[in-house]
Amino acid sequence: MGINMSQTIRQLQQDRGISEDLILRTIENTLIAAYKQRYGRDENVVVQFDDENMEVSIFEKRMIVDNDDIYSELLEIELDKAKELNPDAEIGDEILVEIDPEQFDRIQVQSAKQKAHQTIREIQKDSLYSEFKDKEGEIIIGYYQRERNGTIYVDLGKVEGTLPRRFQSPRETYHVNDRIKALIAEVNKDKAGLQIVLSRTHTEFVRTIFELEVPEIYDKTVEIHKIVREPGFRTKLAVYSNREDVDPVGACVGLKGVRIQAVIKELEGEKIDILKYDPDPRRFIKNALSPAEVREVIILDEGKKQALAVVSDTMLSLAIGKQGLNVRLANRLVDWNIDVKTETQFSEMDIAAESRRAVSELFGDADSYTDEISRISELPGVNSQIAKILLDNGIDFIEDFLGLTQEELEAKGLTLSDLEDLRKLIEEYVEIVEEDEEYEEDDDGEKSAEETDEDEADVEEYECPECGAKITVDMTTCPSCGIGLSFEYEEEE
Repeated sequence: MGINMSQTIRQLQQDRGISEDLILRTIENTLIAAYKQRYGRDENVVVQFDDENMEVSIFEKRMIVDNDDIYSELLEIELDKAKELNPDAEIGDEILVEIDPEQFDRIQVQSAKQKAHQTIREIQKDSLYSEFKDKEGEIIIGYYQRERNGTIYVDLGKVEGTLPRRFQSPRETYHVNDRIKALIAEVNKDKAGLQIVLSRTHTEFVRTIFELEVPEIYDKTVEIHKIVREPGFRTKLAVYSNREDVDPVGACVGLKGVRIQAVIKELEGEKIDILKYDPDPRRFIKNALSPAEVREVIILDEGKKQALAVVSDTMLSLAIGKQGLNVRLANRLVDWNIDVKTETQFSEMDIAAESRRAVSELFGDADSYTDEISRISELPGVNSQIAKILLDNGIDFIEDFLGLTQEELEAKGLTLSDLEDLRKLIEEYVEIVEEDEEYEEDDDGEKSAEETDEDEADVEEYECPECGAKITVDMTTCPSCGIGLSFEYEEEE
């Protein structure tokens, strides 16, 4: 007599999401365990399902023996009884003898049921674990169920996920049955069951959202170099393009900002800065401090990754951000320690000349600069107020300053004392070579070639008394005959 299992199998498939093969294997193992508990052994038991897997039967495998030679009723069967089951039965053959399920008592049946339930739960847990473990790092959508001690429990369909307080954005609030989109951060399995930890604060959550909204990121045309985030407040995203004809920042922003607005909406209004990645740390630092405009970036110590960013007075608060958030995120994005200073603060600092030259080569025309100080603000010890007055009047370079007259400089609002102090600094730290000037001494105090020629033309020449060769008063021997020379001057009466 078989056991009808069709309804049980269908129900397990619908409620637990377990495959039919696993259900049949569980039923088989459960019945074998019940038989072993009843008879103390299970090596001869056989469980069979019909063609449609609707009914299951239990059989004992017995050896056919002579009527008088039976030793064990569990393992052997008399020939006469075997022929009743199969007329072709013979001694030495094996035959399957069906067992009536009613032979099992209530305790054995209950024990089998418990084992079946436990096995099915383990199968379901393993199945769900494998399914969700493969989805780790992906986005999933669920619905708010309840909240306990700050942790939100989310209905994910087959299983329940948890959204801990530390993975919740401070901007967001939820109510029962609210739709929640989150990242599958962790999938764990323990004795308590399956644990699926969700997150809306991970940087990977932002990355996945951008992959969904920006096709160029999904197909790797545009790649994300790094993401840093202060959940609920600001996210910085450094991107670059694998194709020259694709603008990575423009692709992420989208036409009229439609793509970035979709991401901002999903993050409940969190600010997002998209900037271009640059392998040059100076340019990367400059980009990372957006939306502030950075005038100069100076590498203070490349080994320790320390840099100085110079901004205008009006950009200082924007570069630093509220409670230092903007510069803090920029530090994490570029992996450098960035100090932000205004132009006035920078002019008062004693920065090495090598660092200043590096700035000039990067942000100016590299061919137009030499290894010398070229700007007034670069002069060590220069009065910052004097430098600012000149800069406000369009005088930034030392060359421009030297090209103006005393009257023109005084008209800019500088005193005679200020100008004298500034000229002393220029003389001390700047080497000035003036070309195309006649009768001018060079830096070593030597005369120009033209002046030397004129001096030589004024020297008096005489004749050697011995050979008649030309001689001058500075000679001690004749260059022709080698006779010694001596000149005497007579006083005029």
